[in-house]
Amino acid sequence: MQDWLTMTAADLGRGIGAGTIDPVALCETYLTAIDAHPLRDRIYARVTHDRARAEAKAAGQRAATGQRLSLLDGVPISWKDLFDTAGIVTEAGSNLLAGRVPDRDALVLQNATGAGLVCLGKVHMSELAFSGLGYNPSTNTPPCVNDAGAVPGGSSSGSAASVAFGLAAASIGSDTGGSVRIPSAWNDLTGFKPTHDRLSLEGVVPLAMKFDTVGPLCRSVEDAALLTAALEGSKSPDLRGASLAGRRFAVLETVAMEGVRDAPRAAFEAALAKLEAAGAHIERIDVPAVRDALDLSAPLFVTEAYGLWRDIIEAAPEKMYDEILNRFRLGGGFSGADYVSAWSKLEAARAAYDEATAGYDAVLAPTAPILPPDLERLKTDADYYVTENLMALRNTRIGNLMGLCALTLPTDTPSCGLMMLGAPHLDSALLRMGAAAEAALA
Repeated sequence: MQDWLTMTAADLGRGIGAGTIDPVALCETYLTAIDAHPLRDRIYARVTHDRARAEAKAAGQRAATGQRLSLLDGVPISWKDLFDTAGIVTEAGSNLLAGRVPDRDALVLQNATGAGLVCLGKVHMSELAFSGLGYNPSTNTPPCVNDAGAVPGGSSSGSAASVAFGLAAASIGSDTGGSVRIPSAWNDLTGFKPTHDRLSLEGVVPLAMKFDTVGPLCRSVEDAALLTAALEGSKSPDLRGASLAGRRFAVLETVAMEGVRDAPRAAFEAALAKLEAAGAHIERIDVPAVRDALDLSAPLFVTEAYGLWRDIIEAAPEKMYDEILNRFRLGGGFSGADYVSAWSKLEAARAAYDEATAGYDAVLAPTAPILPPDLERLKTDADYYVTENLMALRNTRIGNLMGLCALTLPTDTPSCGLMMLGAPHLDSALLRMGAAAEAALA
């Protein structure tokens, strides 16, 4: 049964379907592992034992009568603590929302429950999802699986830790500027950011709703495809037969390769060699529109975030971690005219990017240009916090700004991911290419 804790969600689902895994026993295996884990309280904000057991029992009854709802029916997963859960505290990692209890599940959680997925509980996250590092002195800071002294990446920090430490088969997070992909990369997981607006944000605590995106952190591209379909209430794309032969990829040189540190750069170049060996054609391109878009990050992300949260924040700013508070307040320095102008410029940058990359199946970059930063130094060095947070999110933010779908895959090097950027609404095509790339990297 301990092997179940490291299996993919899809393989667990196949085991349930074949009758070799009992959903109730599977759920109990995970709950026992969670309750016994020495880092449990740093990973889980709250464990939903009763809900998980009831859902697992129902999944077992369906399996016994041949009425399973999906391949993932009976598979236990965790949820970032910004997805509303009926009758269960949802605080988005902030004391501003302490004791907040929604009266209904987020729509994506309703859909996942409708597919038979079992809710193990809610996991810790960066405060209000506004950091790529995962350090949260307001609630708790989850561990990084590769470095006990480092942060795990954020803002879906507990999501990554719950999967990497074998305390969930997969997890559902959110990604506004890289919050699924950074913790996935730093914990050697697969993370998928669908095209913005593909998955519902109803019942999801917002950060910047024009960029917020729901996505899975998991152990395989197949899991990512199945989980995304479950969250949407749709059918997963067929990944069988995916190949890199003849595929054209572009390495994004503009900004994305600047200042990449040694380990991520070496891991990225080694990954490219494997993709080429599998038949992919790779070219290196400059897209000046990327730099233009990144220059718009502050008036777009920060202005929207502060506009959404200003009244709540300013009513009790002392409840917030200073670095997150300061980041929100930057949004007060931009006018409505600045915001409208930035959106106009971003639309032009998106059009230029789409034109420059139209001939490629995907655009490639290191998921993060840095390794997970040191936790103790983040606690005491404000400049280090700011620079590392900006560097962590730099490459992933390109996908959000350009409105793309994006996938991060683990490489042979711990905490170093390969990011694949796909054109808007071509999520299924990107997942197929991701499945082929996953096989090549393995």
